[in-house]
Amino acid sequence: MASAAAIHILVKTEKQAKELKLKLDKGGDFAQLAKQFSLCPSKKKGGDLGEFRRGQMVKAFDDVVFKKELLKVHGPIKTKFGYHLIKTLYRN
Repeated sequence: MASAAAIHILVKTEKQAKELKLKLDKGGDFAQLAKQFSLCPSKKKGGDLGEFRRGQMVKAFDDVVFKKELLKVHGPIKTKFGYHLIKTLYRN
């Protein structure tokens, strides 16, 4: 079964997600921004979710991780948890 590793930042509003994406596009440090702003417990590890299999995350999240370009920040992606900025590190 396919697996992947990703880092993400989870925030409450689309506006905040867009602001953070701009910072990232200008060379902002993903891990630093995750530690500062993310609402997910993964923020302690700079937004690192580790490795997971297809189907373990909500569909909208899975679709980005398993279908979109690697090592690029995607988002804001809306889920029931809020708005995510997602960067897939690898998948196999």
